[in-house]
Amino acid sequence: MKKRIALLLTLAMVLGLAACGSKTEEPAAAPAAPAEESKEEAPAEESKEEEPAAPAAEGSVKVGFITQSLSNASQAYAWSQFQKYAGDYGFEVTLFDEDYDAQNGVSAIGTCIAQGYTAICMNPTDPSALIPAIMEAKEAGIIIGLYSSELPEGYGTTEYRDFMCGTDDVMCGEVAAQTLMEAFPDGCNVVEVGGQSGHSAQIKRHDGFMNTINDSINVLDAKDCEAWASEDAMAIMEDFIVKYGEDIDAVYCHWDVGATGCIEALKAANMNDVYVIGVDGCSVGYDQVNDGTQALCIGQSFSQMTQDAFDCITTIMNGGTLENDVVWTQLDIVTKDTIGNFPYPEW
Repeated sequence: MKKRIALLLTLAMVLGLAACGSKTEEPAAAPAAPAEESKEEAPAEESKEEEPAAPAAEGSVKVGFITQSLSNASQAYAWSQFQKYAGDYGFEVTLFDEDYDAQNGVSAIGTCIAQGYTAICMNPTDPSALIPAIMEAKEAGIIIGLYSSELPEGYGTTEYRDFMCGTDDVMCGEVAAQTLMEAFPDGCNVVEVGGQSGHSAQIKRHDGFMNTINDSINVLDAKDCEAWASEDAMAIMEDFIVKYGEDIDAVYCHWDVGATGCIEALKAANMNDVYVIGVDGCSVGYDQVNDGTQALCIGQSFSQMTQDAFDCITTIMNGGTLENDVVWTQLDIVTKDTIGNFPYPEW
């Protein structure tokens, strides 16, 4: 009888162990399915993180462009280039038009500081008037770039700005002088119609010219404009014609649209053989070279200038160091003989 009871107990234990074994396997199988599901979901989560990466950069960098006035053809074209290339760099660009009033530039810098802009590019009416505001922006961590103009002498260090991209305006004056001396090997009388008085381009285009001409070139007179306005240049040229008349052999005007005003004044006086030089490289200058009323157009590339400025901003904001804080764009020497070598300007 005892043997029979022991046999029954042993049988019960074996069945109990078997039952326990089946219970431990079922929970083990259950987590296996979620584990496989998590493997399938993992790549989906990774792709969700990667997809927005490129769009996130689009427009995330706010860049302000402060310009003298969109009534200046070169600055209107420069603004179109800012808009054209902004997307390539992930920039959101905003225009601040000073309308030839430096206080509007000061206000614009204040807006950029308050709204957390990453960078400001500027070609202001009066750079020296913006120095206190520029310093405040620098202290706020904003990247400061001068575009197509430079701060006055004494403010050109990185203490006041991070970079300058533009045309070497001194070289523009040098090229004008060299071309004039070649055109008149025996000398000539020239009048100079300067750009906006006090602007860095006006100062440097004048200095480059005066420091390069030799004694055979006689400067009858020189006067600067109040603004980069064709009517100002025309009025100055009319005064020169009254004073010097047929003694004028050549005109050096600091910009092509200003040269238009000079040409109109010359036409009105029936002085059609005067050698006219202009700077900028806009469509007006090209047209005047084409029709023979302008002898030389010294061109600058705002397209390349804009990309140079955006490259500088990108390098600095990514923690890099610029090899040069001044980047000059190449000049185009456009004459009747060379005009076919250059694409027709878009501005």
